[in-house]
Amino acid sequence: MIEFSLLTALLAGLLGGVHCVGMCGGIVAAFSFRADGTHPPFRLHLAYNLGRVASYMMFGALAGALGASLKLTGFAPAQTALFVLAQGVMILLGLYLAGFNQWVLVFERAGGALWNKVKPLFQKLLPVRSMPQAVLAGMAWGWLPCGLVYSVLVSAVAAGSATSGAALMLAFGIGTLPNLLGMGLFARQIQPFMQQRWVRRTAGLTVAGFGAWGLAALAYSMLSTT
Repeated sequence: MIEFSLLTALLAGLLGGVHCVGMCGGIVAAFSFRADGTHPPFRLHLAYNLGRVASYMMFGALAGALGASLKLTGFAPAQTALFVLAQGVMILLGLYLAGFNQWVLVFERAGGALWNKVKPLFQKLLPVRSMPQAVLAGMAWGWLPCGLVYSVLVSAVAAGSATSGAALMLAFGIGTLPNLLGMGLFARQIQPFMQQRWVRRTAGLTVAGFGAWGLAALAYSMLSTT
């Protein structure tokens, strides 16, 4: 199932751009307007996003290690329950992206206290004057409370190892790159398109569809073995 989970995480990141535009627009603007002008914009935004994805991989490794430390991967019923939970959260995430519910915002509110501790560090890193500083600023950005990130982290717990959890969040991070890199360079052109209702509905229902597909595949495999 790991290949399926990687594909789902990648597409969740790619199609979740409808959420990223609203969630990260302010931070991307801060990066754009508070750089010192000594580095090309594309290189800076690439460094920011590489730092952000590095933070996601760290979270994924910790989540995967947590799943492994609980010794759930060797116990089939518990492993199945984690997979079902991960797919259920993916369905709810898709419905949120489509505008049908606000359930995943519970995750964002829960992470707000942690972000308040990281935010002063993030602000000290601006304006950015070097590429390493840009990467560090991006890593701090990765701590922004985001229901999209937290929802995929549930799948990282179910991945069962630190390596698999990190790989899952890497796939998700790669999926977010086109939207967030594009937002940094072409925000005015991208934002109106991403906010259209049909774009949000299509992206959200596609993500929810992958969660439903995962549950259907699990049900089929269970039925075929009985």
